[in-house]
Amino acid sequence: MSTRATSTLVQLLDKGKTRSPAITVPDGPTLTYSQLRKQVYGMAGQLASIGLSKGDRVAIALPNRLETIVSFLAVSSIATAAPLNPAYKEDEFRFYMEDTGARVLITPVDGGEEARRAAPESTIQLTIESDDAGQVRLREIDSKGSSRVTPYPDDVALVLHTSGTTSRPKRVPLSHRNLTVSVRNVAETYQLGAKDVSLCVMPLFHVHGLVASTLATLFTGGTIVLPPRFNALGFWKLVEDYGVTWYSAVPSMHQTLLNRAKSRSRSEIPPDGSGLRFIRSCSSALSPSTMLEMEEHFKAPVLEAYGMTEAAHQMASNPLPDGGKRVPGSVGCGTGVSVSIMDEEGNLLSEGSQGEVVIQGSNVIDGYEDNPEANASSFTNGWFRTGDEGIIDSDGYLRLRSSSTGAGKRSRPSKSTRCCSRTRRWLRRWRSPFPMTCTARSPQRRWYSAVRPLRLISFLTAGNTWQPSSAPGPYT
Repeated sequence: MSTRATSTLVQLLDKGKTRSPAITVPDGPTLTYSQLRKQVYGMAGQLASIGLSKGDRVAIALPNRLETIVSFLAVSSIATAAPLNPAYKEDEFRFYMEDTGARVLITPVDGGEEARRAAPESTIQLTIESDDAGQVRLREIDSKGSSRVTPYPDDVALVLHTSGTTSRPKRVPLSHRNLTVSVRNVAETYQLGAKDVSLCVMPLFHVHGLVASTLATLFTGGTIVLPPRFNALGFWKLVEDYGVTWYSAVPSMHQTLLNRAKSRSRSEIPPDGSGLRFIRSCSSALSPSTMLEMEEHFKAPVLEAYGMTEAAHQMASNPLPDGGKRVPGSVGCGTGVSVSIMDEEGNLLSEGSQGEVVIQGSNVIDGYEDNPEANASSFTNGWFRTGDEGIIDSDGYLRLRSSSTGAGKRSRPSKSTRCCSRTRRWLRRWRSPFPMTCTARSPQRRWYSAVRPLRLISFLTAGNTWQPSSAPGPYT
């Protein structure tokens, strides 16, 4: 296959055999690669029929469903997809849609009211649904045309938001080239193939779930098992019933599964011969003790990785057992990405020296959208400054000193490390000023629970007040 053919997302669909299963929904339909291709091209044709084209932004506010993958691939083939957390409140939807300039909004039939209320008057609103056979359709468009438009590698396929210590989230434009390079890196790191079955438990509005669990699987002709959400209670039954060979998740999910496994309840531990080749952990730091306990209970190698939105997800990872050693407490070596350590003045440091982690690679963005100030501070001599502090040892393994393993751009550790512990202690004593509206399930509460202490302090001490639309964006 030509380089052009493997440098755009829509061409990933050509990797799978016609009759091989591409996506399986537990207790629901299964789409073969042939059916998936037909649906993606069909929806692309529908969207083109309403005038959608290159450069247009389409906000997609959907939970983990078959419709989410089909619509993302269709949109990215002719325009730019802007996935949003479907649990956002109206003010949050309004901010992100206005900031991306979304021309179209796609929501589910059974939800999405707040997103639809937040949409500007000029936004075309579409609702999406699927039937029991897995046929996905846009309700408002009657056209049944098909469009297989091959975008150019440098066309922007996906736009997401990330944020550091500033009050306004930064827009991250990811091109087809950025994404397909990252997808290829993931696939090669874990030797993914057509016989692999990925269990996607991460949200599809994050690069973790979208790139690692989903696109890397399609790139290698494998199968995606797509439950609506992470459910620890029925997790191992899904692994057994659908022949899952690997999954990727955040440490909090791994810890939940591990705690249940320790109870030794029959339904809470992997079945004998579960078939898991490996377990991947990313998006926040995995403690060495948790990694070792997981390997003991789950009988599979646990591979910690390092990723961030600006790098289209993966930058480094521990290898499979036959590819080298796994180092607890390390995020491994660069995976198709150059990783180095830089000092404040922009000098690259030797092995064993502590400094800021910097990266280079075709998966890394060329710059944030409409943010020259952030670009000036984030790029030095062709290297992207991650904001994470770390050390690279003599074997090339990276250990992060102040990071949540790819949660996004952060303040320079050298200027902030001393106040981190004080800030965390203050936050633990801090009472939320939003007792009536900040519920356990609200986006505000989830933002507060996940936010890095310095981001909150910087945001509030800069004279800002809490507004969902102006607060630092969620980690991706």
